[in-house]
Amino acid sequence: MARHILQFGDKSWSLEMADENLVAKLESREAAPSSLSGAEIVRRALAAPIDSAPLGELVGRGDKVCVLVPDVTRLWQSPSVYAPEVVRALNEAGVPDEDIVILCATGTHRPQSREEHVRLLGEELTRRVRIVDHDCLDAPNMVKVGVTSRGTPVLFNRCAVEADKLVSCCGVVHHFLAGFGGGGKMLLPGVAAYETVQFHHNFALNEGFGSGTNPDVRSANLEDSNIFHADIVEAASMLAPRFSLNVVTDDHGIVAAFAGHWQNAHLEACRMVDAMNAVEIPSRAPLVIASAGGYPKDINLYQTIKLLSNALAAVEPGGTMILLSRCGEGFGSEDVERQLTAYASMNEREKALRSTFSIGSYVGFLFAEAAEKYGFILVTDMDAACFAKTGIIAVKTLDEALDVARRRNGGSLSMKTILMPHGATTLPRLRG
Repeated sequence: MARHILQFGDKSWSLEMADENLVAKLESREAAPSSLSGAEIVRRALAAPIDSAPLGELVGRGDKVCVLVPDVTRLWQSPSVYAPEVVRALNEAGVPDEDIVILCATGTHRPQSREEHVRLLGEELTRRVRIVDHDCLDAPNMVKVGVTSRGTPVLFNRCAVEADKLVSCCGVVHHFLAGFGGGGKMLLPGVAAYETVQFHHNFALNEGFGSGTNPDVRSANLEDSNIFHADIVEAASMLAPRFSLNVVTDDHGIVAAFAGHWQNAHLEACRMVDAMNAVEIPSRAPLVIASAGGYPKDINLYQTIKLLSNALAAVEPGGTMILLSRCGEGFGSEDVERQLTAYASMNEREKALRSTFSIGSYVGFLFAEAAEKYGFILVTDMDAACFAKTGIIAVKTLDEALDVARRRNGGSLSMKTILMPHGATTLPRLRG
């Protein structure tokens, strides 16, 4: 019998489990420690690009350069570290500040304040360089560049389309829809028109009403079977960045950077993320007990989708999941809340989602759908009434959750179990 610790907000729960029941306990692999600072890691990547000439050879005096960066919701990427290094490289190549525009790839998010620009890029860069927040609803500033083979009308921000050179900067993590973050996502949805995002995002669902979510649209899947990812790549190729910078981070900051060709450098970053966070399991298990990893990973239900997506890769069909996510800030999204509280059936939820797609609505739909297919027990500070119209069983403590799981499984928990202490960042992958 071994004792395991699972984080919950700023506290932890203790769990005892018989060794013979434990199929796997999933832990990420930490990147090898580096003596270099994040800025030094970025500078080395810029000096040794992948499948590309150095940035200084691709731009020159007279070029109008648009630099794509994420918005303030992606501060974990350390853009205040890498964006100044990219601008420095442009300056050294003869491109002055006045010929550079930094376009924040906000997707469908709200505009940012100057204070948020400072947090994102630093005080000096905010003062020196023009910064534009993408507005997906600003139709006059959207330019059509084509239509994908799946019918997505591709309209991008005029700043990006009309620039002489486009440079993309991003962080890379597993993404529950696109496979990985960054790469083509900096364009779609990053700087795409609302109509483009709406059309494209429906590829997260199967064709035909009532068919629910597409199982191939998932973390780490960069194959053509993930049509959500494939459509992003096709759309982004219509305005392919001339150069890209892709960083990989851990809880302490930038641990690696890959610069160069917008697809190939991104792919190298994806491989590193996989090496760090994809963990093999011998089989799925009838019981999965997973924690998001504590604050801030479990700050709200919207963020908990990372935990749910990874737990779904470990649980066997019809099995039981116990997810620990404190959600001190509640739903974290009005769209998530609406999906879970305004509709009484999955058909109603799907009708609303197909009508007006948003990532928040999709997140809410996934939570409700998971509760239809599995025993879904959520340890959370949120009120159980928030989930009354779903099959999600919300409890306050791990002991309560174990009691519910025990009753669901014939009065015993002597069953094969997968533990995920850092479930928001560890992706289970079946061996072989």
